[in-house]
Amino acid sequence: MEKDRKKEKKEKKSLEKQAKKKERRKYKEALKREHRYGTDENIRWDKLDNTAHLFPVIAGESMSNVYRIFVCLNENIQEKYLQKALDIVLPKFDGFNVRLMRGVFWYYFEENGKPAPKVREESTYPCRFIHENKNRSYLFRVTYYKNRINLEVFHVLTDGMGGINFLKELTYQYLRLVHPSLKEMAGDSLSMGTSLNREDSFLKNYKKSHAKGYKTQKAFLIKGEKLRTGEFGVIHGTVEIPQLKEVCRRYGASINEYLVAAFIYSTYREYLSGVQAQMPIRVAVPVNLRPYFHSVTTKNFFVMVSAEFLPTKEDYTFSQVLKITQESLKSQINKEHLEELFSYNVSNEKNIIARAVPLFLKNIAMRYVYTSAALANTTTVTNIGNVSVQQEYKPYIDMFGAFLAVSKGQYIKGTICSYEDRLMFSFSSILLDTSVQRGFFRQLAEDGLDVSIVSNGVYDE
Repeated sequence: MEKDRKKEKKEKKSLEKQAKKKERRKYKEALKREHRYGTDENIRWDKLDNTAHLFPVIAGESMSNVYRIFVCLNENIQEKYLQKALDIVLPKFDGFNVRLMRGVFWYYFEENGKPAPKVREESTYPCRFIHENKNRSYLFRVTYYKNRINLEVFHVLTDGMGGINFLKELTYQYLRLVHPSLKEMAGDSLSMGTSLNREDSFLKNYKKSHAKGYKTQKAFLIKGEKLRTGEFGVIHGTVEIPQLKEVCRRYGASINEYLVAAFIYSTYREYLSGVQAQMPIRVAVPVNLRPYFHSVTTKNFFVMVSAEFLPTKEDYTFSQVLKITQESLKSQINKEHLEELFSYNVSNEKNIIARAVPLFLKNIAMRYVYTSAALANTTTVTNIGNVSVQQEYKPYIDMFGAFLAVSKGQYIKGTICSYEDRLMFSFSSILLDTSVQRGFFRQLAEDGLDVSIVSNGVYDE
């Protein structure tokens, strides 16, 4: 009996030893995996860029970190051709053909390799959280509605420029399938202007040791009764660019400065009733860094600056608010300051001690930092820029547009996107009240702009 107990004890120890060895082996493999870049046994691995590390940590049902970019054609979409176009284009884009993996110290990308996600007719509200297990492990989705193709992207993959890059090629391929004559005119490969570059331009361009450049003091937040759970309101206002340029010329402002100021002024009039306030209206404005650092990366490469307005007296005019907005943005949008902003973030990532901290502890710290930063801004207004397409496809394309999901403390956001001679400003919101949107478009109309407004119907009920 004693011998049996000893034998059993010995076998138990042996099994525990084997289990520990197996666990150590898995741990070492995970470490190696996180530091690989390139190809290993036919499976590609890739690191997340500096900005992308945050998104898997904070994303969830109530804050999806998904943005939408869409294109409206001059004809209705045929699902079978859109699916075929996606099947053809996806394998050419390593940056979209990935799934997100959780490592010991960091998240990382792994080549997906599954069939492309299924294209569906839109039947739900936009910018919902992307459940990987319901989407063949992909981090984007493609839907359509009538003449519109929607690309929704989890921000961990890329920013708006990377999304436009992919959507244009998907649209080109779709049009070539529907209109075979286009293949003869434009060829059947990716266009010359399409980048497949996947460098981490944050790491490439950062300079050592800069002080934190982001503000963390609390800003005025737009609050109120929310739409029903799951509902998501979108309002688009479209103006002619020549007319808009003339208005901006009168004010001596850029288009971006003018539209950001109109958002701030509307918030000031509608929510603060034009009186003094203790906290500033602060608008986060993403800046595309590629032109400043000669980058063509399709990973995230942007930083946030803030347009700030603190009403210290009553009854500011729009011109006064615009001037303050201009000064706020101009003081920040220069290469040196932009470099300081992202260099501070990269230096934290490269810190040897921080790198050795397990992922679950990093996640706690990142959530805390994000919450502080999120509440320091009233809203976000992003400018996708003017989208250009190849000449052969212009007769088939009517308009491009984009909008953002809401986030913590920011229940209404704005997005600017233009194509040819038209600009679209899109509001996305989960608030029942639309006074900010009305005040914004009222200001544009008072300045002599003809604004065409449409919505997704949420506010028509």
